[in-house]
Amino acid sequence: MPKIIEIQDFHAPELDVYARLTEAQLLNKDKITEGLFIAESPKVIQRALDAGYESVSLLAERCHMHGETWDVMEQCGDIPLYTAEFDVLTQLTGYKLTRGMLCAMRRPPLPTVEEICAGARRIAVLESVMNPTNVGAIFRSAAALNMDAVLLTPGCSNPLYRRAARVSMGTVFQVPWTFIGSEPAEWPYPGLDRLRAMGFKTAAMALSDDSVSIDDPQLMAEEKLAIILGTEGDGLSGNTIADCDYTVKIPMSHGVDSLNVAAASAVAFWQLGNKG
Repeated sequence: MPKIIEIQDFHAPELDVYARLTEAQLLNKDKITEGLFIAESPKVIQRALDAGYESVSLLAERCHMHGETWDVMEQCGDIPLYTAEFDVLTQLTGYKLTRGMLCAMRRPPLPTVEEICAGARRIAVLESVMNPTNVGAIFRSAAALNMDAVLLTPGCSNPLYRRAARVSMGTVFQVPWTFIGSEPAEWPYPGLDRLRAMGFKTAAMALSDDSVSIDDPQLMAEEKLAIILGTEGDGLSGNTIADCDYTVKIPMSHGVDSLNVAAASAVAFWQLGNKG
């Protein structure tokens, strides 16, 4: 059971993780094994715990220390639980806590692309998707709609950023993921070569003259398929589109030319997901 500590000093270094450190500082790229992230709300924290993530400390509004919040607290072991009234915590964090609870957790080492893809038949690849809300929404769709794994190029927002994890409803802890390369120069090559070496056909979600429809029979019949989605606004790079096995479009009506990347991911995953 956590040790309950009443917040008295806003400047206590133990509270930096909640109040003063940026996402980049939490990530700690120079010492990645010492990195942290913030999980928000009992449901998201519970999914992280179920996936084996290690909790470091908790921050909870006093009036929420019951029900599912209490259940989460009991699973976190002997760690600090900082608490105060609503007005005090709003001062500390800058905005209302989602359902009254935050948890600082350790970032585990990332697996390799090959480890993530072992046994996978359908994977999503995100190219420079920078908005954490979109990353979180894509993960939620990936979990619900039969994606076996998610790969992210180095330009993507980190799935463990607080907003991404919250929007995903904790599915970033359930769907296997990793980054494909550590530098932008590693995508699309040698990234695409790595996917092909593992037997994946590649499908670029983009509008072009030689696109096939998302319900193309040959596309749907591929044994192993990597569905590649591009950044907000610009979409996939020309090099990525040119070097993929398929260019795939979602038919549109009413003069709409494209969907938001998160919405497009849900359509693509539903149509092309591993339903076997």
